[in-house]
Amino acid sequence: MEDQVWDAIVVGSGITGGWAAKELTERGLRVLMVERGRPVEHIKDYTTEHVPPWKLPFRGKGSRKILDEDYPIQQKAPQLNETNWHFFVKDREHPYVQAEGTDWSWVRGNQLGGRSLTWGRQVYRWSDLDFEANSRDGHGVDWPIRYGDIEKWYDHVEDFIGVSGQAEGLPQLPDGRFLPPMEMTCLEEKVKGDIEGAYPDRRMTIGRVAIVTQAHRGRGPCHYCGPCERGCSVGAYFSTQSSTLPAAKATGRLEVLTDAIVENVTTNADGSRATGVAVIDAKTRERREIRGRLVFMCASTIGTTQVLLNSAGENAPNGLANSSGTLGRYLMDHTIGLGALGLYPGTSFPGTQGNRPNGIYIPRFRNLDEPTSGFVRGYGYQGMAIKIGWSAGSMTPGFGAEWKEQLNGPGSWMFMLSGFGECLPDANNRVTLADERDSWGMRQAKINFNWGDNEKAMRKDISEQAVAMLGKTGALQVIPGQGFGDGGDAIHEMGTARMGLDPKTSVLNAHNQSHDIPNLFVTDGSCMTSSACQNPSLTYMALTARACEYAVEELEKGLV
Repeated sequence: MEDQVWDAIVVGSGITGGWAAKELTERGLRVLMVERGRPVEHIKDYTTEHVPPWKLPFRGKGSRKILDEDYPIQQKAPQLNETNWHFFVKDREHPYVQAEGTDWSWVRGNQLGGRSLTWGRQVYRWSDLDFEANSRDGHGVDWPIRYGDIEKWYDHVEDFIGVSGQAEGLPQLPDGRFLPPMEMTCLEEKVKGDIEGAYPDRRMTIGRVAIVTQAHRGRGPCHYCGPCERGCSVGAYFSTQSSTLPAAKATGRLEVLTDAIVENVTTNADGSRATGVAVIDAKTRERREIRGRLVFMCASTIGTTQVLLNSAGENAPNGLANSSGTLGRYLMDHTIGLGALGLYPGTSFPGTQGNRPNGIYIPRFRNLDEPTSGFVRGYGYQGMAIKIGWSAGSMTPGFGAEWKEQLNGPGSWMFMLSGFGECLPDANNRVTLADERDSWGMRQAKINFNWGDNEKAMRKDISEQAVAMLGKTGALQVIPGQGFGDGGDAIHEMGTARMGLDPKTSVLNAHNQSHDIPNLFVTDGSCMTSSACQNPSLTYMALTARACEYAVEELEKGLV
């Protein structure tokens, strides 16, 4: 392998790495995908997929001792439990440094497929409201693209991954190419009618998810079994394993290298071109160099930034592709937390069947025109109706037939609204390299992050409006949310190698190409110039596909 020169090296195998491998191989390139974690084979390695709780040592919840010792940070991810903690890193084996005053949860899945095996699968387009935000209010630099530049790539991605959802005709949330939507429960339908009746400017829709509701490209439809985060054998939800990796392998032009930690991107003598990557064998600690004509960094926001900073040299003393000095800066995440919880009389609403892997969505309604809310930008809500009776037995004392019959009857319901708010780009929120090193000898990432006044003001409004909306729905009781999460809790980190028009203030151009290194591309979350308030993964995919087309065209012209 050391003697080969690959057409392209893709670093990382998660959502963007899988897409880069698919697009580049389908365009005729010989591609090496490099993944720092272990291999995971579709279906075969979903070892707990349908294992019932009584067959697991800790009944699916996990041991408090193991969680606290091995997963003190990872357990903040709502998906993590005993059934899938093998898809998350052990924190003590993968340390990072937090600056004083920082609370940042870096959730990671170091295996083939990355976090595509455990992600929330919510996929929403951005609009020009989002791509123009920085230029309108002066926070951050202007995006070098607009919705019109990426619209066809949203189409391209949605056609492939399969997105179930409902068209709503909202300018702030463009419609896409949807498979049939999932159904709301009766309580959700009631809440929708009450909210929209009381607030004509607000819309409640079923979530848009990368989960197919009918057969799609060889993948089976979702059958509402529920444990998505364990891996999906039928391929109903999009992951690298179910979708992009099979497509890339079908070309015969992909090779995958696992347990290979990328230490740095290598360059030619004058530092003007990337020549490949230097990797460390995760098991043997052996170091070697792999050569490629193109390098795509898709190692996740903090991982990519760590590698590029670690690629510093005589020609790039502050890190590779960092002539602007902005690499590592402008770290963002969505501010999330419970807005409010509504409790409803149980007898009015029948039960449901199955476990729908989706909730509802209320798109942004704040600051669509001029700021009027004491803060700029906006937020959306995700949530769902939950039948409390499904788990009441674990919390309700009792014994015998009468108690069991009570648990089997119609239970109480609650409705949860959680806010996802936009984070402004701030140069002080950044990733650098610490003096401490990991077990492979690489300097650890150091994270400095704090929520700003705008996010704090937005949080207050998120809670107040959630309480007000649920108060219009006949809830027996409405409970305001108590606090919001730390940085990283949304698992939507982004922004540390941002796109921009000016090489002096950004790392990447409009096609995710390094201003400094023409054959280096970055398409994971680090490329984002602002955060919007929607889940970002669909935009990552679209930007990746778009960058791949451009990179191949430039390669064929001899320009990269």
